[in-house]
Amino acid sequence: MAHGPTKSLVTSDLSERLQKIRARTPARILMGRAGAAYRTNVQLELREAHAAARDAVRAEMDLLSVFGETFVRRWELFEVQTRATGKDEYLLRPDLGRHFDESSRLKIQECCLRGCDLQIVIGDGLSVPAVSRQVPALLPLLYAGAKESGWKAGRTFVIRHCRVGILNEIGALLDPRVVVLLIGERPGLATAESLSAYMAYRPREGHSDADRNLISNIHARGVTSTRAAARILNLAAQMMQAGASGYSIKETSHMLS
Repeated sequence: MAHGPTKSLVTSDLSERLQKIRARTPARILMGRAGAAYRTNVQLELREAHAAARDAVRAEMDLLSVFGETFVRRWELFEVQTRATGKDEYLLRPDLGRHFDESSRLKIQECCLRGCDLQIVIGDGLSVPAVSRQVPALLPLLYAGAKESGWKAGRTFVIRHCRVGILNEIGALLDPRVVVLLIGERPGLATAESLSAYMAYRPREGHSDADRNLISNIHARGVTSTRAAARILNLAAQMMQAGASGYSIKETSHMLS
């Protein structure tokens, strides 16, 4: 017996108001059920999202494949790594991802200037796809904003097997006023392409999350690149003015409205 096309829950079962609610969030709400289970299309979407999240965590950073030769040349990017020698060790030993190996320390000191106002760094974190998707649009905006503010921006580099705590070593090596670490977030079932910007004023050994600020959910359906750049630059200016970062610094209200 032939059946007509199955109508989606959005178009057939939901009121206009509920459709608008679903359009405002990537969360899987009001998806409907077939008996006690999700509908087949929802099950398939969840399996696809889970596979994307697993792939994002396991992906390895490769500078040219992630950004392309043109982008790497334009921004003079170079790659360094932490003491984690592989993805398995990186996942099992977070402490190793907070420190550079010796050759990377020497390379950073050789290639980067000390004492800049703004040092932007890219870390793979837990999602290389997030870095690949968000950084190419975000990085030029940050450099343009730094130039407009009259800040001296350091040379950006990319860290393989990176954890947020690496901010402390960057501060010790290069002594910038503000460090911005663009790093892939832990992927979820809503998206595997979400980026975070961790920021710190003159980070040093012993600093913790209490000494850092965070702008998260940088992706197409979250904080857009343009919005993220404005917030990062605004927060950097606040840090420079206050001479501090962390719990004592709150984003100004007009940036959050």
